[in-house]
Amino acid sequence: MSSKTVRETSANNSRAWQQLPLQYAGMAIALIVLVTVFSLRSKTFFSAATFTTIANSIPDLTIVAVGMTFVLIVGGIDLSVGSVLALASSIFAILLTDRHWPIWGAGITAVLCAGVCGWINGFVSAQYRIPAFIVTLGMLEIARGGAYLVTNSETKYIGSSIEWATEPIANLAVSPAFLFAVLVVLAGQWMLHRTVLGRMAVAIGTNAETVRMSGIRTLPTLLSIYTLCGALCGIAALIQTSRLSTADPNSGAGLELAAIAACVIGGTSLRGGSGSVINTFFGVLIVSVLQSGLAQMGASDPMKRIVTGLVIIFAVLVDSLRSKQR
Repeated sequence: MSSKTVRETSANNSRAWQQLPLQYAGMAIALIVLVTVFSLRSKTFFSAATFTTIANSIPDLTIVAVGMTFVLIVGGIDLSVGSVLALASSIFAILLTDRHWPIWGAGITAVLCAGVCGWINGFVSAQYRIPAFIVTLGMLEIARGGAYLVTNSETKYIGSSIEWATEPIANLAVSPAFLFAVLVVLAGQWMLHRTVLGRMAVAIGTNAETVRMSGIRTLPTLLSIYTLCGALCGIAALIQTSRLSTADPNSGAGLELAAIAACVIGGTSLRGGSGSVINTFFGVLIVSVLQSGLAQMGASDPMKRIVTGLVIIFAVLVDSLRSKQR
């Protein structure tokens, strides 16, 4: 990290860190406006029940979106997160129900398998200079096929033994999974702005070729980022399995789009080099509030998709204009 290029990137990253409170305020205002609009349009929206439901339904998406944020910042993309989640969930369920493994052993194995999927994505993409879009698209099919093979294309019912992780805590209304997801967000934000890995991710996303010409190997960082994303998918799989009490090989379909949407709405650039984990969390909240509010207003599922898509396109346009001003 002694090169001039990386030092300048670190300095820019430090200035960005100082500007984050203003970004948080902007995202918070957008969220408040959205909540206000739906509260005025629906008498039942502004209630503890609504907010509790939203909070306890987003931990898995939040954790996956944290991993996706790092991948986008480094200039990549991961389309396999939904399928990797399904594979990890299937492995966890099979080991727990058919093999009678303890919960901790099955959980660790599932997370490790998901991490290996992420490592393969990073290695093939970085080592052979193959676009991450292609590599992760292939892993999407491989992991989904693996989930079908592991479960024999059947839904595995686990029961109530793991439901405690996603059940609201007494007198607190939110679940342990939500609190854990918040900790992951805070840890991710710290890692991004206060560690060598985070600074290298920003430097590579800003200009990978310049980093290479500076004599710094990018492969270790890329492997770490993609492995982290895979492992987080594994953790999200455990949370989703706990919430549903089942492992479905079809689960996670479209999760990659939801995670990317949350990142983009939160201001993470699709071009790489900039982003914020906390703003991604705001993005998750905005997407969830948007879908919940539209549902309470009686909007059909196709209409919810159209509105969400328009919001994503708007966020991408804002990112494009912001990039041109730099």
